[in-house]
Amino acid sequence: MHLECHTETIIYSATSADPEAVSFLQRKTAHDDRLLGGLLADGFDQKSCHSRHQSAVYRRNAGRQPSHHLISKLRSHEALQRRCGPGTAAYTNALEQLKSGRSVASPECRYLVSISYRGLGNRILAAASAFLYALLTDRVLLVDPSHMTDELFCEPFPNTTWLLPPGFPLFNYQSFYLDTPERFGRMREDGVLRTGVTNGSAPAELPAFAYIHLDYNQTDHDKLFFCDDDQRVLRDIQWLVMRTDSYIVPGLFLVKAFEEELDGLFPERDAVFHHLGRYLFHPTNQVWGLIARYYRAHLASARRVVGIQVRVFPWEAESPEILEQIKTCTQNERLLPAVLDEVEDDEPAVAGAQQPTAVLVTSLKAWYSDKMKEMYWERAAADGRVVVVEQPSHEETQRYNVRSHEHKAWAEVYLLSVADMLVTTGQSTFGYVAQGLGGLKPWVLHHVANGTVGWPCSRDVSMEPCFHVPPQYDCKRREDAGLVVPHVRHCGDLPAGLKLVDRRECHTVL
Repeated sequence: MHLECHTETIIYSATSADPEAVSFLQRKTAHDDRLLGGLLADGFDQKSCHSRHQSAVYRRNAGRQPSHHLISKLRSHEALQRRCGPGTAAYTNALEQLKSGRSVASPECRYLVSISYRGLGNRILAAASAFLYALLTDRVLLVDPSHMTDELFCEPFPNTTWLLPPGFPLFNYQSFYLDTPERFGRMREDGVLRTGVTNGSAPAELPAFAYIHLDYNQTDHDKLFFCDDDQRVLRDIQWLVMRTDSYIVPGLFLVKAFEEELDGLFPERDAVFHHLGRYLFHPTNQVWGLIARYYRAHLASARRVVGIQVRVFPWEAESPEILEQIKTCTQNERLLPAVLDEVEDDEPAVAGAQQPTAVLVTSLKAWYSDKMKEMYWERAAADGRVVVVEQPSHEETQRYNVRSHEHKAWAEVYLLSVADMLVTTGQSTFGYVAQGLGGLKPWVLHHVANGTVGWPCSRDVSMEPCFHVPPQYDCKRREDAGLVVPHVRHCGDLPAGLKLVDRRECHTVL
């Protein structure tokens, strides 16, 4: 027995309902739901964050509607952040408790600190994961402010902050790792924390904080984080510090204690990051300027926008195999037209040819977009349409904590998310964020092995990101974690990973 997930076939037609046929100006009246169906809170100062209220105009895909329960939960959480967050008496008291090194019974407010590290895509997925966990456990979320968080993202919560203020008592929290004594997995392994009463004796006193290590090298005891018994222990610890660079959300869907709440929050299982991402991550005005100016100049007048994300490492040579893979994928799947042979005459223009198909390529290297641009310039498209290939930047190397580089990276992720169709590189967090924000199920480029490519790409089963390093087994029965619930499946681009899918798209095949 195995599980198959099927995706729909989309046929585009130039009707008024077709996003390709709706102009940029028309979308101002057709799609201007500035609060995204109630997902966003009203009352923010629009001048401080233009993207929060303008994003709906730029998105060709109107996106999914949030559930009423999610909207209600978000408003309640915003109130929690204001009541217990930085600058409040409750926060001051919680800091004093943390400094004392002692636990407190039934704390007034509980906190989750999310460590920020690695690339932009990883940081976004980690913050979204931490926020969902905070939402499920009624904790205030405080995000590590390093990596220019405040320069990239507007504050998501009204009248408070999600940034961890200076002077945090755990001054070395950014360095917490496997050797940290307060690591939850280590305390479980050493017996410092127990999941229940043993031989009639009470559990040991809880620590003032626990460090949750969910990096790539997490131990089996660290992975107990995704078990019900261990969540009951963590519930009573006032301060948690979490390190992950991955999208741990599929693991939270395996926790029985969260099942009912998650059912109400996300009836559409394949739209979790879509809602979390659009709620949390609004480009600051400086980044939004990059996005808006590029969109108006290169994408607004296009009949169709096809985003292509090419993840290559700086040390890798340009690959004709990957280029051929992109061409074959986009043409076989009818995302882009084929080109005529050089010996054939150019076809006359067809109706609608004045509106080009815009191809937005993002990559560290310019070689792939240059080759595609040459192809559509030197030869005519077989259907007579005009194809314009553009790439906003090509930094050649990935540079962490460089302001201009981070701004461009965030702008390009966002621009990919406003495309009509998206082609991504497998296992890339950059692509995961773009597809989730845009509500797009991408065509995923398969890995090139030994210079050869089999089938060039396939449609992903959902727009959800993949959890790259999940627990292998269920907590109780050592059952494959990808078979525990119908909406958590193994990833197509990384078979060991887990991802959320819509239950309606999966059925059992004998």
